[in-house]
Amino acid sequence: MRTNWAGNITFTATQVVEPTSADDLRAIVRGSSAVHVVGSGHSFSPIADTTGTLVSLAGMPPVCEIDGRTARVSAGMTLADLAPRLDRAGLALHTLPSLPHITIAGAVATATHGSGSRSLAGAVRAVEVMRADGSVVELTSAGAAVSLGALGVVTAVTLDVVPSFEVEQTVYEDVAWTTLLVRLDQIFEGAYSVSAFVDWQGGATVWAKHRVGDEPFAFPGRPADGPRHPVPGQPASRCTLQGGVPGPWHERLPHFKAEFTPSVGEELQTEYFVPRTRAVTALRALAEMSTVISPLVQACEIRTISAEPQWLSPAHDRDSLAIHFTWVPDTPAVLALLPRLEEAIAPRPHWGKLFTVPPMLLAARYPQWNAFKALMREHDPKGVFRNDLLTRYFGATESS
Repeated sequence: MRTNWAGNITFTATQVVEPTSADDLRAIVRGSSAVHVVGSGHSFSPIADTTGTLVSLAGMPPVCEIDGRTARVSAGMTLADLAPRLDRAGLALHTLPSLPHITIAGAVATATHGSGSRSLAGAVRAVEVMRADGSVVELTSAGAAVSLGALGVVTAVTLDVVPSFEVEQTVYEDVAWTTLLVRLDQIFEGAYSVSAFVDWQGGATVWAKHRVGDEPFAFPGRPADGPRHPVPGQPASRCTLQGGVPGPWHERLPHFKAEFTPSVGEELQTEYFVPRTRAVTALRALAEMSTVISPLVQACEIRTISAEPQWLSPAHDRDSLAIHFTWVPDTPAVLALLPRLEEAIAPRPHWGKLFTVPPMLLAARYPQWNAFKALMREHDPKGVFRNDLLTRYFGATESS
């Protein structure tokens, strides 16, 4: 793997390795002056890059050890691989990202959310981390889950699990923009998972994932007359079954089927989090910029996330609205636009997407920023796991 999935990031690593055992991994980590782990390569920022050794955990033995209401799983396993294992045991994750193709450690480390009101990091009980000297420690603090790969190589994650459940998914079209704004809270609380796709031209489409047995809600708009894809022009056959047909949680909560590549990769992504208290204000501010947004955007998805304790989660300590942009693959044009959007809504960005918020501004938006810097110094004092992005935002190590 020399580029990320979208091709907008070319990794600067001198070598890419895929260990097949803990001993292999330990030898690699001990023998490298700079290391970082790459998951599925689905991040659009250089969060997984390194100038040294890039490690993929895809070849490590899969682990799924279930103990009551928790599951200890190998970090490099994909959610598409884990979900059926849990379902066969009568269990489920409370949420799944839109893409089941991504790795567990990657989703957790960047606070990737998706369906439901919490990110996957919200289910983390503990992470096992291999540090630069090859030692493995179990971390349970609120700073350990969303770690951006800065504390070491995450080798296993212990997750809370819940009883398995069924979900039915319905797409509602022709929802007026004014209706979405006026009834925002009602709409996003109307199902287990709700996404609104807006076109910035006055309309919206609502994807509602209703847990079977929950009280139904009358969504505005009309049910779609066939399957839909979030990005116009893409084949809906790649999407999970719609039309109100019940099915297992892991076959409905993601937008995309595990057996298909979700799209062709010709896109860039950005996601901004704002407090729920500023949700309508932020959406109106962006709508006023529709003439500059519309030429570059392929799709824009709005979701809600409940407040989380994880220090670097963009939803840390506040209920949030997430505004996700899928852009056309024009990196210079997108990067030129982002500062204008960021100035208008003052967001916390998703770590794995494109953003340009300056370090001082971003640090001021996270009350535990300095506490995380101290955690980095504790577990990686020599900066073996740092990369250019981490150094830009959290500073160099004292020894560099």
